[in-house]
Parts: sequence; C-alpha cells; structure tokens
Amino acid sequence: MPATVSHRWTHVPVPAQAVARLVTALQTSPVLAEILVRAGWTDPVEARGFLHPRLAELEDPFRVFNVDRAVARLQEAIAGRHSLVILGDYDVDGVSSTALLVSILRQFGLAPRFIVPLRLEEGYGLSRNAIDRALEQGVPQLFIALDCGTNSCAEVAYLRSRGVDVIIVDHHRSKQAVPAEAILINPHVHSTAVPAPAWQNLCTVGLVFKLAHGLLKARRDAGDPVAQAIKLRDYLDLVAMGTVADLVPLLGENRILAKHGLSILEHTSRPGLLALMDVSGIDRMNGLQPVDISFRIGPRINASGRLADAALSVELILSEDRTFSLNAARQLDGFNRERQDIERRITEDAERQVEELYAGDSAIVLYDDSWHPGVVGIVASRVSRKFNRPCIVLGREGETAKGSGRSVFGINLVDALGECNGMLGSWGGHPMAVGVSLARERVAEFRPLFNAAVAARLEGRALDRTFEIAARVDLESLDEHLMSELELLHPFGQGNPKPVFVVAGAVLGKRPEVFKDQHFRFQLDDAQGRRLFGVAWKMASRMPPIGRRVDLAVELGWNHFNGRKLLQLELLDWRLAE
Repeated sequence: MPATVSHRWTHVPVPAQAVARLVTALQTSPVLAEILVRAGWTDPVEARGFLHPRLAELEDPFRVFNVDRAVARLQEAIAGRHSLVILGDYDVDGVSSTALLVSILRQFGLAPRFIVPLRLEEGYGLSRNAIDRALEQGVPQLFIALDCGTNSCAEVAYLRSRGVDVIIVDHHRSKQAVPAEAILINPHVHSTAVPAPAWQNLCTVGLVFKLAHGLLKARRDAGDPVAQAIKLRDYLDLVAMGTVADLVPLLGENRILAKHGLSILEHTSRPGLLALMDVSGIDRMNGLQPVDISFRIGPRINASGRLADAALSVELILSEDRTFSLNAARQLDGFNRERQDIERRITEDAERQVEELYAGDSAIVLYDDSWHPGVVGIVASRVSRKFNRPCIVLGREGETAKGSGRSVFGINLVDALGECNGMLGSWGGHPMAVGVSLARERVAEFRPLFNAAVAARLEGRALDRTFEIAARVDLESLDEHLMSELELLHPFGQGNPKPVFVVAGAVLGKRPEVFKDQHFRFQLDDAQGRRLFGVAWKMASRMPPIGRRVDLAVELGWNHFNGRKLLQLELLDWRLAE
C-alpha cells in the first residue's frame, strides 16, 4: 500500500434553476446556493431552516421511545429521595452525558453517585467489574447507564437480582437481544419510522438532553418551582461537546444542538471548562469551532479515560472551585501530553506495519503486544485518514487483543464486524467508530475475514480519497461576504462537511515557503492585484510548480494572528490546469 492514496475530484453539476431559485428566495450568492442544492436543500423554506436552525424546532422529547417511562421513574426517585448511581462511558460523550444528568438531578434534591469504568481494569461499558465497584458504597434503588448498556443483558439481570431498577440511555447499535428488564432509551433499537425522525442520530448526551427536557416538562406541569427555574439551554455546552466529539451526523436535531451549544460553550461560565480551554490554548475571542472540541478539549477529556480515571473529567465539569478546576485541567493536560508521546510512537510503528504488510487491501488490522490499548483508537483514526481505509488497531490486554476501529465514508463498521462476530470476544459502537476485542491468537485469522467484509461493502468501488467539489470559484469571489455566508453553514462535521472549492488556472508567482520541513505557505494575486494567502499541511514534498496554471482544491477559513484576521486558503490537492 503506498504511503499516500490517490485523489479523485468529483463535481456533479446541479440544476441551474434550483440554484437561481434559492438565490432569489434567500438573497444569497450563487456559491452558497449551489452548496445548498448540492446538499439536497432545494426548497427555500427548508434551506432557510437549515441555515438558521432554531431551538424551537426541537421535537417533543416524549416522542423518543421510553422517555416517558424513564421520566416517570425519575419522578419516583425525586419524590422518594431514592439513592442512585450513574455510570457513564469514559469518552467525551459519556463524560458530558454524566455531568449533564448529575447536574440536573442534583437540582431536584437527589445525590447521585457517579462512576466511570476504569478502562484497563474493568473494560468497556456496563461491565460486572464496574457494577461491583459501584455497589461497594451500597446498593442503590436506581442505576442509570449512559453511553453503554444496550447489549448488557447479563449485567442488567444481575442488577435486577439485587433489587435495583435500571435505566439505559445509549446510541450504540444492538448486536443481539436488548435488556428487557431495563428502561432502554436508544433510537437505533426502537425506532422504525420512515423517514427517520430528526432525533434518530442523537448521541447519548443528546438523548440525555431529551430525557432532561422531558423531566422538566413533567415537573413544570406539576408546578415544581425548581423545574421552572432551570434553563435547559445553559446545558447545551455539554451537549455540543459530546455531539461533535462522537462523530454523529451534524444534521437534524444534532445540528440544532451543536450550533447553539457551541455558542453557549464559547461564553460558558463553568470554571472547569474555562480552565480546560485555557490549558488547551483556545482563544474564545475568535469564536469556537468543532475542531476546538475534536482536537483540543476532547483529547484532554479522553486522555484521563485512556490512561487514568475519567471520573476526574466529570468532576472538573461539575466543579465550581476555580483552584480545583485549574489543577484538574493541568492534570488532564499532562495526561494528554503523555498520551501524545505514546500515540506518536505507536503511530510510527503502525504506519510501518501498513507499508510492510498491506498491498491493495480494502481494510487494515494492526496488532502489537507492546501497544497501549488506551490510545490505539487515536492511532486507528490517523492510519485510517492517511491510507483512506477502515482500520482496526489492537494492543495486548492479558491474553486478549483489544482496541478500536475507525472507518471512512461509506463503510459501516458495525455491519462489517457483524460478519466477524463468531471470532470476536466483545465489540460494539457505531458506523464510524467501534471497540473490539478478541483472542490474541485469532488476530491473523481475523484480518482476512474483516478485509473481505469491507471489500464486499465496497462492491467494486475504489477507495481513492475523493474530494467532492462544492463549487468552482475565482479568486475575486473569495472575500469577507462569501466567508460570512459560509458561516451560516457551520458547524461542519459528519454529514455536513466543510465545502471544498476549486480555484481553476491559478498561478503561483513565487516559490512557496516551507516550514517545519513538512508544510508550506503560498501566495496568490487576483486580477485586481489583491494578495491572498494559503497554507498546505504535510505537502512540502509535493508543491505546485511556479509560473504554471494549476487547479487548486482548497478549503477556506480565517487565520487569526497577532490580532489580525486574514482569509486563508487551505490547499488539499492540486493538479496542472487543462
């Protein structure tokens, strides 16, 4: 397999009439109109709703299956001051879900204990070991599992045998029968509506938000002054964190929650999140973007779960103590630096394995005894992106090979792993990201089986990296007005990718400037002599020629530097102009 994959550019013309209709109805530029039409937003009313998502458009939470039953059980807990334990997964979605629900229930006078599974000692999710640790301080009347538990029939039966009621809020796909003795909120298990409802693809923190919304509605209807005083909007910062970090499609209600939640996060007053943003180097004055969660906040929250106890991240989010928050944030930052060092070494080893072992395969499975199972998910993401293949990376945990998988657009990992179910110990997740474990001696047997499952889903399609071109633009059109229009498309992420533009026939008048041996900066002048600046990451070995006409595939963004804000082209690929 080559060190880099080949690129294809696709640009399918869209109906000119549909573009013109949106230009007239929305008073927008043809570029933005073309992007909207290409994404399927041809109706002006629906397109306007996409550009300006409103919280008022969130559907009644009681439409989500079992929210009514879960609300009723929480009402019982509030009335009877019941004891309860909340167990949340150790990633950003699980941590933010736990913090949100603990915070809401505390306001109603409950004192929920919370735990997060110890990754290396207790494994993933609602494990018997994690449950036993939770019960050491006493058997609660109610146990709530967040971002896990959909497949935990035996564990739920154990809790019920101890007289404990169980609520599960999860968005992971089911591989088998679901726990009949629990109140399960999971749209992927119970929803059969066509078309899918706007909340179908909520991650767990979005579903917890729905549950909290339902509880507040019920308590307000009962005249509870506490419920009247709670502003659920203030919790959208937590919802945005989990939604962006968990790679769910940023469409439907996810888009509404993420867009408004990013704004809340940008102005948050939570000491823990402020401290976390400070140690992450985030400048909130320039606005908050999904990449700030994906590459700064998220990795630090995840690092505690990968290397230590993610309960620290929950405590940080819930804390009102600025000194504790600063110390905890620094501790998470330290974990993250340690994680980065480990991950860097494993990534180098993993990429070397790919170069040595793989040639033309549709999928990648990598394993090494020395790799830390807590960081292999990040390595899988890097390898998957570099080679544009679904990738599973495994480390050793006792006699088990354990790790994570990441996918590429168009390949559902849950479906592919379903064909390998017979040789897997435990596994689960969602289409783009999974956790996997199997006996170490079966890894070699697993590789060709997983590769065949992925190849079958490709149906002969090549796995070249494809740039879906949103529109062709000239340099003169790249200005603040266009950038302000593109702001309406935010937030970008799964299901709503950042638009890629083609600038045709551009000419570089001077040699680009290489920096850090891997990247380069370049300049372009438009027809009026206005200078535009660009950057290309990890492309120093492949710079476009000077003085020749080239077509550039670029993304657009702002570069904030020394108090200045400059439009910046980010070069993704180039080819000689025809």
